[in-house]
Amino acid sequence: MPILTKAEAKALLTKVLSYSKAEQCEVNLNCSDSGNLRYARNAVSTSGGISANSLVVSSAFGKKLGTATINEFDDASLEKVVRRAEELAQLAPENPEFMPFLGPQEYGADSPTFSPATAAVTPKDRADAVEASLKQAMDNKLNAAGFLSNSVGCAAMMNSKGLFAYNTSTDVAFNITVRTDDGKGSGYATRGYNDFSKLNAKADTAIAAKKAMSSVTAKAIEPGKYTVILEPTAVAVMLENLFFSMDARQADEGRSFMSKPGGKTKLGEQLVDERVNIYSDPWNPELPTSTWSGDGRPQQKVNWIEKGVVKNLYSSRYWAQKTGIKAIPFPGGGIMKGGTKTLEELIKGTEKGILVTRLWYIRTVDPQTLLLTGLTRDGTFYIENGEIKFPVKNFRFNESPIIMLNNLDEIGIAERTVSAESEANYLLPPLRIRDFTFTSLSDAV
Repeated sequence: MPILTKAEAKALLTKVLSYSKAEQCEVNLNCSDSGNLRYARNAVSTSGGISANSLVVSSAFGKKLGTATINEFDDASLEKVVRRAEELAQLAPENPEFMPFLGPQEYGADSPTFSPATAAVTPKDRADAVEASLKQAMDNKLNAAGFLSNSVGCAAMMNSKGLFAYNTSTDVAFNITVRTDDGKGSGYATRGYNDFSKLNAKADTAIAAKKAMSSVTAKAIEPGKYTVILEPTAVAVMLENLFFSMDARQADEGRSFMSKPGGKTKLGEQLVDERVNIYSDPWNPELPTSTWSGDGRPQQKVNWIEKGVVKNLYSSRYWAQKTGIKAIPFPGGGIMKGGTKTLEELIKGTEKGILVTRLWYIRTVDPQTLLLTGLTRDGTFYIENGEIKFPVKNFRFNESPIIMLNNLDEIGIAERTVSAESEANYLLPPLRIRDFTFTSLSDAV
């Protein structure tokens, strides 16, 4: 099934609701059409396309809720899924935290999440991009492994109280790992966009290739506290753990870094360096996201941390009603305001330090302090007198993004990047951090 237009989605959801006999009914529609190309050892291994459509019906009687899903849209199937949701609702126990469905909402102007250039991508376009990537690797006698995908999709929701929301989006994801023939050098790059025309697989592969060739003769240096420059991809895996933990209920119940004794929270307190400004904005042209959340609440521009002060926490509608706070939904994307210096300028301004391309295998050590552990990977280099002097063996680190943002030395220019852990897209700058804690060495490349 092709992606449904707004009118087609509205007609389909209206039909589904017409079958409902529940006190309340809500229907969610998701459609996507995607293509991908995977390669390894300098050869394409798989190429494919996926078309997926699903319809989720939620029926409620009082505080009893039932949900059923289907991917067939003929009339008989649509009525069947509605009946199934109603049957499950009647069998379900009452949910003490059930919230009535929302009525009509105002979502403002459409966000620029859809790119015609991406919607028009063909298998040949993907093949051409990968060919350029592979040529870059082979010309340098390196081994490349990567993945390129593009997708176009629509999402819509409608309920029996008059709410209707619709959004179309396009996405491009690319990542590349390049290694030397002897396996001693490794480099990495990743990119995410809404617009396929912004992708330059050749240039990104060149970055990864340079890191691979430069990291062959890695030296072991003692673990300890170092000034580090984290590239945006490394920043992403640290800061997303902060984003994911800014939940009001977790803070109120004493389960997060935002908690204080006696059921209080750190909302309104200065938590990090005053140069830190973190926000979300559905209409940001570099990181556009949907103007509505999964439960139908409008997404707006929200300042989460402003001049180092925690300004807002997100919450469910139930918890907001229970505690009397504003019901702010989880954001669609995270943005940290950048500075004016390029990564190269940050390096030139560093007397002694370590450049980190990527952090991976992130695990939480202590949720109360957001202490994380993980490893460097795919290009770690020692800096002296403003120049990269030599590659170093990888480290295990133990660090908290809260401590990290209090040891902030310099902020670079923000750019769109992708977390190598969650694959979420962010708009983040490279950061120079003092006293970043490396606890041990790793022999992994």
